[in-house]
Amino acid sequence: MKLLSGVSLTAVSLTATGLGLGLEPAQAQSKPGVLRVAMTAADIPLTTGQPSQGAEGIRFLGITLYDGLTRWDLSKADKAAQVIPDLAESWIVDPKDQKIWTFKLRQGVKFHDGSEFNADAVVWNFDKLMKTDAPQFDQAQANQAASYDANIGSWRKIDDYTVEVVTKRVDAVLPYNLAGLFMSSPKRWEDLGKDWSKFAEKPSGTGPWILESFKPRERAEMVRNPNHWDKTRIPKSERLVLLPIPDANTRVAALLSGQVDWIEAPPPDAVPRLKSQKMQIVTNLYPHVWPYQLSFLEDSPFKDVRVRKAANLAIDREGLVKLLGGLAAPAKGMVDEKHPWFGKPTFDIKYDPEQAKRLLKEAGYGPDKPVKAKFIISPSGSGQMLPLPMNEFIKENFKDVGIDLEFEVLDWEALRARRRLGAWAPENKGRHGINNSWAYWDPDIGLIGTAASFAKVPGGFNWGDFKDAKTDELSLKAKAAFDPAEQNKILAELHSHIVDEAMWIWVVHDLNPRAMRPNVKGFVQAQSWFQDLTPVTVE
Repeated sequence: MKLLSGVSLTAVSLTATGLGLGLEPAQAQSKPGVLRVAMTAADIPLTTGQPSQGAEGIRFLGITLYDGLTRWDLSKADKAAQVIPDLAESWIVDPKDQKIWTFKLRQGVKFHDGSEFNADAVVWNFDKLMKTDAPQFDQAQANQAASYDANIGSWRKIDDYTVEVVTKRVDAVLPYNLAGLFMSSPKRWEDLGKDWSKFAEKPSGTGPWILESFKPRERAEMVRNPNHWDKTRIPKSERLVLLPIPDANTRVAALLSGQVDWIEAPPPDAVPRLKSQKMQIVTNLYPHVWPYQLSFLEDSPFKDVRVRKAANLAIDREGLVKLLGGLAAPAKGMVDEKHPWFGKPTFDIKYDPEQAKRLLKEAGYGPDKPVKAKFIISPSGSGQMLPLPMNEFIKENFKDVGIDLEFEVLDWEALRARRRLGAWAPENKGRHGINNSWAYWDPDIGLIGTAASFAKVPGGFNWGDFKDAKTDELSLKAKAAFDPAEQNKILAELHSHIVDEAMWIWVVHDLNPRAMRPNVKGFVQAQSWFQDLTPVTVE
């Protein structure tokens, strides 16, 4: 752990040039009005509208440059983020056919290039993601949006500021998903020769920031959009600089040496050092879990529920939390125990290696016949915390009870590509699990899309082909529940059931730590994977 996450004096004293951040020595100091952020991603996310690099990509290149029809309210630290109107001012569901939604669009909104946002722009953007024969269809963006638009069946313009969306099945979760679909400028695409690669260099959205320049794997620079339609979200900083720094040591060194103002996911061993240098350490509860998604194919040992339960019981989560410096909490399922969806599962996820051994023995395994499993993991990535030492810790836990675990280590974006392919893809043959940090900010991504048999990737999140009749029944009931209290009750029953089935191996909830220099002010850490940088200033 110390080797992987400790910060040496040598690392801290490295110059900007030595860190390879592309910064001149003169830039290694804070400048008022310029916020420099070190991301965990290894590359600049896709800039065309639907960012790559997972939810971290949306945090830094989605909600910064773009707006959606809905968005997350990230202004509060004391309650879970909720979806609110954004480019759509309001919406209604047809009481006679609840698959039909009508959205009233906000008037007076301009793209960064000065062109008008209207119903034609919405239809054009839906076409770019879902209409494969449209001139503007972009497969790269479609891949990133697939999990958000999977249940959208059709869309049309009613008038200049009204759009109708029809879902494939009744879907009370649609407003959550629309917060992940972003509006790019049709005019900018036309002006640049209908070329998405050129658009990537000079994108145009309606968001609070405007991209000035970027260089792959090095940096992206944005400037404030002074004309953003929501005057409360005009950025307080003049400029936002994003630096992809996947190595945790290097992020800490960059912060301590003054090359950045803010870092994502500081390693636990570095926190005392950071605090001693007066750095701010910010944490908060938020809907996120660090799990293993499991394969249910015939060649997977995890097809047997006894093996799945044994794997969950084999992990010393309290020991892992200590390893993480207290920046995590043991998981007892997909959602935390205080969440309204937790329910009352009968399977208690805890550290019980003896019971794990008994279950494995029942399943036909023993000292001379260990479970053989291979998991796909990454060395870093959005929400992955410290995946290498964490996985090695769990590998030893598994070995103690009779599970022989092997790893395939892939770059974060390569791992996400494998996740979108599903366990049945030829590339994933012989892989029985994938370690992809996971959110549960809405019913789809948290429960329905991960568990329902009709939500297989890429349209949903069911990577392992989990099939269960009760899960499907509850998922459809939750989709059709427009009353929040009723929906929460159904989702609690659904969560209880998938925990009792040990659908995944759930390990810990992380606390979303960030470290920033003392002169960074105004940040409100929302209870969300996404965060709003518009109120942040560097004094």
